Amino acid sequence: MKLSVTLPNKMYDLLIEKGGLAHVGTWVKSLWEPQKIVIISDETVAGLYGEQVGKSIREAGFDVSLITVPPGETSKNLATAEKIYHYLAEKGMTRRDGVIILGGGVIGDLGAFVASTYMRGLHFLQIPTTLLAQVDSSIGGKTAVNTSVAKNLVGTFAQPDGVLIDPNTLLTLEDRRVREGMAEVVKSAAIADINLWHLLEKIKDDQDVLNYSEEIIYACCQVKRKVVEEDEFDTGNRLILNFGHTIGHAVEQTKGFGVVTHGEAVAIGMCQMTKQAEKLKTMPAGILSELVEMLAKFNLPTSLEEWEEEKLYEALTHDKKTQGSNIRIILLEKIGQAKIETIRIEEMKQYLEK
Repeated sequence: MKLSVTLPNKMYDLLIEKGGLAHVGTWVKSLWEPQKIVIISDETVAGLYGEQVGKSIREAGFDVSLITVPPGETSKNLATAEKIYHYLAEKGMTRRDGVIILGGGVIGDLGAFVASTYMRGLHFLQIPTTLLAQVDSSIGGKTAVNTSVAKNLVGTFAQPDGVLIDPNTLLTLEDRRVREGMAEVVKSAAIADINLWHLLEKIKDDQDVLNYSEEIIYACCQVKRKVVEEDEFDTGNRLILNFGHTIGHAVEQTKGFGVVTHGEAVAIGMCQMTKQAEKLKTMPAGILSELVEMLAKFNLPTSLEEWEEEKLYEALTHDKKTQGSNIRIILLEKIGQAKIETIRIEEMKQYLEK
């Protein structure tokens, strides 16, 4: 399966293929001339796929090296980025050389941020290995690192030259990581694809997800592609992709990265936003019950026991969707259709009430 992302200054393909890693070198050679390549990965993913991917690319005629970082959200920061900059410099990387990012959402964001800022920009490819990265974060050109102030506070917009998605990599994921990705899948269906929602209704549980992985990934990529083509720089309708994320990012920030995963936080954020919106009558009644039922089927949390409204409010005031004293929020008109509204930041306190 192949999808093309067509933007004013860039076009690239998303290739979705089971077993695609087996001929990754051929794929890279179809896109790039011989050059130096640094693969950026984490220690876990590199242990599973680093040797295979590196060997295939070397055999295609490239000079390849690999740098790894510890897995997890705690690596997505400026200090880790600086270590990678030093490695690229030691390898003599120039703007004619490229980076391949092999891993999940953390590595995808971090690696693309490094590639887009080292020497003011190297070209790069994404090979996402988690469901979350395959259905969302590897597509669309957003890069970022976290700071102590907020998640994804420092970043760039930089599109890859291509994305290779091999659903077979999901077979090596922990169950919790598959469930994390399903939060973004449910989000994609809820905001923009009723047919995907109906497909998810047919799936029995989170173990059954792998049987439908190609269909799920393709549908989510279609949602992401369409929105990104309409709004590359996240100033308009692309904001609908942030449904559940304003509160979700605040949950991650206050609870500690990794304590609650990104997908779990987004699931909690979607439910909290919907629950309060139904009370405030800014969303139609009945959506919450459908959302909770769907998320529960995939063993995702729909609430958080320790709910600290003041801390959450402080965290979300640094959200990128703020505009002066206002913030843009994403609500559902119905399952499969989202809308964006602008409210005063203080009004978010109503959406945070437990």
